[in-house]
Amino acid sequence: MTEPQLLIVGGGPCGMMAGLLFARAGVSVRVIEKHSDFLHDFRGDTVHPSTMEVLEQLGLLDRFLARPHQRLQRAELRIGGRDLVVGDLSRVRSRTPFVAMMPQWEFLDFLRREASAYPNFRLDMGAPVERYLEDQGRITGVRLGSGQEVRASLTIAADGRHSVVRRDRLLPAKDLGSPIDVFWFELPKRTAEHGTLRIAVEHGRILVRVDRGSYWQCALVFPKGRASDLKQLGIDAIRAEVEAVEPRLGALRDDLNDLDQLHLLEVSLDRLKRWHRPGLLAIGDAAHAMSPMGGIGINLAIQDAVAAANILAGPLAGGEPVDGLLRRVQRRRAGSTRLIQLVQKIAQDWVLAPVMRRQTELLRPPLPLLVLQRFPALRRIPGRAIALGVRRERVAAA
Repeated sequence: MTEPQLLIVGGGPCGMMAGLLFARAGVSVRVIEKHSDFLHDFRGDTVHPSTMEVLEQLGLLDRFLARPHQRLQRAELRIGGRDLVVGDLSRVRSRTPFVAMMPQWEFLDFLRREASAYPNFRLDMGAPVERYLEDQGRITGVRLGSGQEVRASLTIAADGRHSVVRRDRLLPAKDLGSPIDVFWFELPKRTAEHGTLRIAVEHGRILVRVDRGSYWQCALVFPKGRASDLKQLGIDAIRAEVEAVEPRLGALRDDLNDLDQLHLLEVSLDRLKRWHRPGLLAIGDAAHAMSPMGGIGINLAIQDAVAAANILAGPLAGGEPVDGLLRRVQRRRAGSTRLIQLVQKIAQDWVLAPVMRRQTELLRPPLPLLVLQRFPALRRIPGRAIALGVRRERVAAA
């Protein structure tokens, strides 16, 4: 395959799903990924019901669920001295009313195996992009770090928030701003808790714990730009912060004792004003970087991939020009992206930022959270929003 019809930059969930869908529709596809393997910690591991619906439409759900994973159905929040249920997926109308917590390398290997069943699919690992190729204003492919040039009828940028498209300013962007950053780390689990996401808020500190079977995947949320200051204080001070916000974890001296255990996520919330130009389409985080709140970024990106394949795969497979169709992908997906980012922006600026500025103890939870406890049926609303998102896409017949 020397010149594919479709070149996909980025072998993450969005790029791999797009590769699978386009190859399934008869398009010759080449996916290029800068890393030499998928084994990278602390990437998004949440596979929501909306994504599992896509896998079910492809006839792949049972094989996916056979892979190692945990299942989350509830989100609980400790604030103002009370434990509150703030999200419940158990009654979501789906064959899979839960979030599947699967290591991203497992999910990517699963998509690679399924896509590789098509002879018109090719994946190149360890192939970083140096720059995009352009001819009279039209993107015609990429030049790799090795010096090799790869050309295609259409190039899809699916290489995340640090996309080459963003780096080289090939498309205009709008930064919505984020007041937070996150340290990810792991802690052993010593209690028999299962299927729950736990959030603790105390004295301006926020700690999120995700059940990963034998351990907790933890996120310490702090004001943006303070990562270096926190690290200068040392691991003892950071451990004290974690113990203060979540005393149920107990003493952590033997579990959190090295700064190398902390993995920084610099949170972004932004989107491209235009997702396309002749020969080029950006989708997923390359088009819209999401906050980690709700773990919805991967699933929104998967919906982008489905929409792109539904609109473009048929004409592309038939050798037709698709530049005039690219705007349809953005029109299809931009509304739901803006809505979700608006909700995340409100949550960041009106909830997280004030909580982190507050140094005194909350004597009672905020009123909206108390309403969720008074009327349990309302918990299904945030649960359904997280599980299914906005404007789910359905895979078109190949």
